[in-house]
Amino acid sequence: MASFDVIFIGGGPAGYVGAIRAAQLGLTVGVIEREGLGGTCVLWGCIPAKALLESAAVAHRTRLAKGFGVNVGEITTDYGVAMKRSRAVSTQNSKGVEFLFKKNKITWLLGTGVLTGKKTVSVTDSKGAVTTHDAKKGIVICTGSRVKGIPSIGLTLDKVNILSSDEVLVLEKAPATMAIIGCGAVGCEFADVFNEFGTKIVMLETMPSMIPVEDSDVAAELAKSFKKRGIEVVLNAKIESTKVGKGSVTLSLSGPEKKEITVEKVLVAAGRAPNIEGIGLEALGVKRTDRGFIKIDDSMRTSVEGIYAIGDVAGPPMLAHKGEREGIVAAEVIAGKNEHKVNYGNIPNATYCHPEVASIGLTEQQCKEQKLDYKVGRYNFSANGRARTSGETEGFVKIIRDTKYGEILGAHIIGAHATEIIHELAVARENEFTVEEIELAIHAHPTLSEAIAEAVLDSMGRALNA
Repeated sequence: MASFDVIFIGGGPAGYVGAIRAAQLGLTVGVIEREGLGGTCVLWGCIPAKALLESAAVAHRTRLAKGFGVNVGEITTDYGVAMKRSRAVSTQNSKGVEFLFKKNKITWLLGTGVLTGKKTVSVTDSKGAVTTHDAKKGIVICTGSRVKGIPSIGLTLDKVNILSSDEVLVLEKAPATMAIIGCGAVGCEFADVFNEFGTKIVMLETMPSMIPVEDSDVAAELAKSFKKRGIEVVLNAKIESTKVGKGSVTLSLSGPEKKEITVEKVLVAAGRAPNIEGIGLEALGVKRTDRGFIKIDDSMRTSVEGIYAIGDVAGPPMLAHKGEREGIVAAEVIAGKNEHKVNYGNIPNATYCHPEVASIGLTEQQCKEQKLDYKVGRYNFSANGRARTSGETEGFVKIIRDTKYGEILGAHIIGAHATEIIHELAVARENEFTVEEIELAIHAHPTLSEAIAEAVLDSMGRALNA
């Protein structure tokens, strides 16, 4: 038996960041992880998907090169090469986490972890050997989540015809046709990738708009952009049945568009389930929410003393950066520090398709539902000098402010580099800046970030360049 102050079950963003913070605070730390360090985000999610999106962006920009005075000849794409590059980037990032563990003297316990008591866990390695370890101050559950599939309508993941985001990341070539179930962030990102690599895409969404968590104006703008690129989007879609053939899948739709769609591959990009089965929660009496996640308080404590939960297993939003912050809070609580609570109302959303989508705070629909007194400011990138020079004029910035005090209730961006420039609004909201204070900050010219300054001016009825 090895003894630690704290053991994290899971080495994804929540677990490894929490582990590093715990080590910084002087705790001895063990992390149980059965695969490479970095978890789904590094190995099968955020990082490889964004590497593929960069390949897609290069292809897209190269097709426009002639208009910039650059002649490149015939343009062809090879998804297999892009895939191998994305895997190499993932491996590099995972090795980077290994380096950080060594630097911070964190022990990687390679295998699958199960709670055997309030302060003990067992680890089973790939050969079936079992070891038991003690955690004197706390055990943190951060085992992540997985794609569920939709077996009720025949969409059971078979890894050949009906795929999750894991399988599409290792395809050797882009299929001729693909249906993507779900128009959330994952669905939109892979639609972007495969469209650029020559796949004919149809997206199916049960909700009345794309990216349902985003502001409706942003969703409408993204739908317009995807349509222009030849990506078919079917909203309010209801799949009645699925028939899997040899090398094809046929989906029967009812609802507004009653028809059959036959494609080579189906990507299920709707819904994830927490990985909490078989890890010993029931025996210890760890409570769960109505939706099946581990129930926690604002210090990441579960219903059982000494056991904590962070990341996807602790509930939505299922975002790596949310899990990272929860990991820091858990580490500080276990170390007896005065932690800063997670501000769940100020977690940015980011979708890395092209045009990119990013947001923080309330949508306009939510403001209406809450009967808030608000005003909206908007600035289109088509009027922005930097966007014009780069040829990336799609989209806009939308700022929603409180009428009386100028508080930023919500911010929504669709356009080039939206996922980067949203953080000005994240900092502003975290520090309770008003729109007047954002406007007072001088924004360099020409930059895309000037669109934020113009949008806040517009919300005050003072737009200068619109």
